[in-house]
Amino acid sequence: MRIAFFGLQFYEKYLPTYQLMIDKLEKVNCQLLFNESFYKMASTKVKFKSEVKVYSKPKDIVEQPDAFISVGGDGTFLDAITFVGDSGTPILGINMGRLGFLSSVSHLDAEKAIDSLINNKYISEKRALLTLHTDNNLFGEFNYALNEITIQKKDHLSMIVIHVYIDGLFLNSYWSDGLLISTPTGSTAYALSVGGPIVVPGSENFIISPIAPHNLTVRPIVIPNNSTIKLKVQGRSSSFLVGLDSRFETIDSSIELLVKRSDFNINLIQIGNRSFFDTIRDKLNWGLDIRN
Repeated sequence: MRIAFFGLQFYEKYLPTYQLMIDKLEKVNCQLLFNESFYKMASTKVKFKSEVKVYSKPKDIVEQPDAFISVGGDGTFLDAITFVGDSGTPILGINMGRLGFLSSVSHLDAEKAIDSLINNKYISEKRALLTLHTDNNLFGEFNYALNEITIQKKDHLSMIVIHVYIDGLFLNSYWSDGLLISTPTGSTAYALSVGGPIVVPGSENFIISPIAPHNLTVRPIVIPNNSTIKLKVQGRSSSFLVGLDSRFETIDSSIELLVKRSDFNINLIQIGNRSFFDTIRDKLNWGLDIRN
């Protein structure tokens, strides 16, 4: 069994948790892989009994692991998927960050999660991605987003105008600070903070949400995820920002953006009987009575 770890930070206060996970995996002779920067931080604190292979680029992973373990918050998870790509390798998110919708397994449940992984007793939940098409292949080999595609102004001086077409039909020209196109997974991320709806994973939809629109009657809209979305950006500035999850590039008004559903999914590991509804109740404090 091969297990790949991915992390951006090493949290010393969780050292016992790291050690417990490594010990349990080594006990069953798992081949461990670590991204290079994370291994450099972990190797001075965690005791390894077997050889660890390191990787820094997706092509460094010659044999696909049986699972990826993202150790951190949701930002770490989003970076981890750039190494998983279209391989189909399932990802387990151990939350050592803050809110954690993607990294939904608490560090307190790490032992249970590793046991489930070793014994192949987990649910693999398919999550849809967005694909960004541009003539200049803006984001190189990984033009995909699990949460959202973001178009934003680059300076703070004036709004931008984003012309949106759905399957060739004109939807609207958004005068705003930007626009989000989100998956159901991303509905609990940036889209939630700009007033978008929470959409259950597995729903075959995208959400288009303006960021600080000038016209307050312009609201988020939900569309089928088999739609093709075309975007043209204008503004007083000569450059704008386009983001795929946590990765950003600069474009000018000459670049046309085409957004579609990707032809592969990300497989998110869920442990036990915990549902999406359990997660949003806990993370968003639904039902919490603070009146007393």
